[in-house]
Amino acid sequence: MESKVEYSPGLEGVVAAETEISLLDTVQGKIVIQGYDLIELSQTKEYLDVVHLLLEKTLPMNDEKKAVQEVLKKEYELPRGVLDGFKLLPEQTHPMDGLRTGISALAGYDNQLEDRSLTVNRDRAYKLLGKVPNIVSNSYRIINKNEPVAPLQSLSYSANFFYMLTGKKPTSLEEQIFDKSLVLYSEHEMPNSTFTARVISSTNADLYGALTGAVSSLKGNLHGGANEAVMYMLLQVETVEQFEELLERKLFKKERIMGFGHRVYMKKMDPRALMMKEALKQLCEVKGNNLLYQMCEAGEKVMEREKGLYPNLDYYAAPVYWMLGIPIPLYTPIFFSARTIGLCAHVIEQHNNNRLFRPRVLYTGKQHVCND
Repeated sequence: MESKVEYSPGLEGVVAAETEISLLDTVQGKIVIQGYDLIELSQTKEYLDVVHLLLEKTLPMNDEKKAVQEVLKKEYELPRGVLDGFKLLPEQTHPMDGLRTGISALAGYDNQLEDRSLTVNRDRAYKLLGKVPNIVSNSYRIINKNEPVAPLQSLSYSANFFYMLTGKKPTSLEEQIFDKSLVLYSEHEMPNSTFTARVISSTNADLYGALTGAVSSLKGNLHGGANEAVMYMLLQVETVEQFEELLERKLFKKERIMGFGHRVYMKKMDPRALMMKEALKQLCEVKGNNLLYQMCEAGEKVMEREKGLYPNLDYYAAPVYWMLGIPIPLYTPIFFSARTIGLCAHVIEQHNNNRLFRPRVLYTGKQHVCND
């Protein structure tokens, strides 16, 4: 009989990997990305700076950042076969399933699919980063019987992504805020989807397979679907008072309220949420309608008072995306698109210093003796 092992439900507090990529510093309340504070990065840098930081391990000089932009622009287009494949999906296909299908299909177009070298994996990451916004936008359009929209080479990475999502070019403020949201979603240590990607890649599976698994993980409403749920909840009411009443009714019925609480940020607000809260305030002021901001702020106070829970990133990212004119079903795919760079960094790290994940269990079943 084996000795009893310690069991931690949900792997709570279990260290699963060594990494140089990121850390949630709960003592100082910081999200550290390659040694930098993610919140500070979101205030001073752009998404492509973080892309270079995660793949090349340094913040880029201006010419390096421009080079990243040019590399990504060359990868904006999708193979015709991938776009045609979306036409075969039924209309009820969830956007995350369209995304998963598109990423999986890209593997067939990779002539170096079995090469796990750092150089090829890094090139593969840039290729995926360039194409995922196109997959997100056009899988949704095609599934809904609309014509695909072609990427605009004249726009920056974030502006082109915004254009493909909405069909319009962003204003300077819209581009800035959308880009900031991508930075804030880019990397977050070891959430379920990242762990999934590392587990898959530990079998020496390719980057496409690891990201396909990560999409499936992120689709779950306990991980990535919360931003959509938050927006649908906000749209159920028309006033601040009605929103407060809605939350109180849900609490009375012991219903789960999405957008609050986090396995890591248990006693304070997710610092990324603070950045999106400020972005929401800016958008509301520019558009001359502060209702969503007032509703969210009131809801924040109700949840702190009644449950001691604080907003996570999804709570404020949802109304920001709504104010930007982005369709609600695309909120979680956008989350994944932003996180693609973090996932790629983790898969590359896993491939470079690999050990197959093979945990054990604490058996609670019966033990029978077979009789002759």
